[in-house]
Amino acid sequence: MPSYHADSYRLYKRRFSGLLGFVVLGAVTAMSWPWFGPISNDMAADFDLSLDQVNWLGNIVSCVYLPVAILVPIVCSKWGVRRCCDIGVVALLIAAWVRYAGTARSLSREGSYALLIVGQLFGAISQPTFQILGPMYSETWFDLKSRTTATMIISVANPVGGALGQLISPLPGNTRHSILILAIISTAAIPFVFLIGEAPPTPPTYAGSRKPQPLLPLLRSMVGLHSSQSDLYGYMTVQERIDFTIIIIVFGVLAGGANTFGILTAELLTPLGYSDFTSGLLGATLLLSGLVAAIATAPLFDRVFTHHLAITCKVLVAMVSGAWLSLIWAVKSGDIGGLYAVVAIIGACSVTNLPVGLELGCELTRNSGGSSALLWFSGNLFAITFVLVEGALRASPTASPPLNMHKALIFNGVFIVLMCISVIFIRGTQVRRENDVRMGQERQELGLD
Repeated sequence: MPSYHADSYRLYKRRFSGLLGFVVLGAVTAMSWPWFGPISNDMAADFDLSLDQVNWLGNIVSCVYLPVAILVPIVCSKWGVRRCCDIGVVALLIAAWVRYAGTARSLSREGSYALLIVGQLFGAISQPTFQILGPMYSETWFDLKSRTTATMIISVANPVGGALGQLISPLPGNTRHSILILAIISTAAIPFVFLIGEAPPTPPTYAGSRKPQPLLPLLRSMVGLHSSQSDLYGYMTVQERIDFTIIIIVFGVLAGGANTFGILTAELLTPLGYSDFTSGLLGATLLLSGLVAAIATAPLFDRVFTHHLAITCKVLVAMVSGAWLSLIWAVKSGDIGGLYAVVAIIGACSVTNLPVGLELGCELTRNSGGSSALLWFSGNLFAITFVLVEGALRASPTASPPLNMHKALIFNGVFIVLMCISVIFIRGTQVRRENDVRMGQERQELGLD
């Protein structure tokens, strides 16, 4: 890590090249988890697999994500952001071609499936690297007027990648060619890692001057083991611990719901007469509508709604949980317009809430890497739970319509609403921003800026 000087804060233009690297790699590493959702029925037929086995190609990403999410801030605190990114791209490259090796027709059914799973496993190592390090990168390179926007741009890269994956995977019309395209895209993204720098010579803010924090101090703070209130970056008040716990739950439920919809899109809609291509478009609509909304709103959080992240979170959570509940009635035959409308609302609110939740977690904990790791850990834990439960709730082949997932939609909507009610108890004091503002004012009084 560079040595920081307390007598100057600066911004560097090369922060934007690193931002581009995070965006491209974040998008590409996100493609693998929903890639098989729109083509799940074709995958089952071509590789002689059950739908549950195909679902595990997405679910394994969430399972492996859990331990990797815990390891990322630990590795980063020891070896830095760039070393973590190098590990991520190596895993991405391995994932791409091991996965493609599983498409060889000379392999047995078991052999093909084993290679597909191993490829997805390595993909699950690369994805959390660029998700979790995003808030840390924005904190390290960007100031108070652009930090939330940078976090937004990096965080929405993941759903954009998921949307592109859902759009692209059905296009070849052949599952083996589809997996080859994923391998080529993954390989082409590797050089973007060289755009990412470790840290600027001089930090942009007081928070940006601090070295990456390990996860263990945050876990200790959450259970009240840090007793010194003088330790601004170790001590969390009772209200802060409550707030962050609620954010972990709500963020996890909403992220898990969106991930699950991406994995199960075709299985939810095909029994009702919708094509795989339509399923892919609906999944992409959820994520791309969120991109538009997030781009429009993130600069407002940096410059207008600077101190209102908690209120914003409450409003967005109320809207998106209601939309998830309404999906119970919206998913029916011949109502494609209504489906697009509900899915667009879910996407706009959910993706906009991503940077808000991530930044609010950083504000409450003053540990950007640790808080991001716990939030994304929660999202993938809920995704695993949702996929398993909703798969078990699939109707029988003799139901009307056969293999419909109406019960799964009921579980999904009701569970999300019940968990999201807790958001009303968040106070959400933005402690990190208050520290940065105070330090900036002190520097001005001393004539350092």
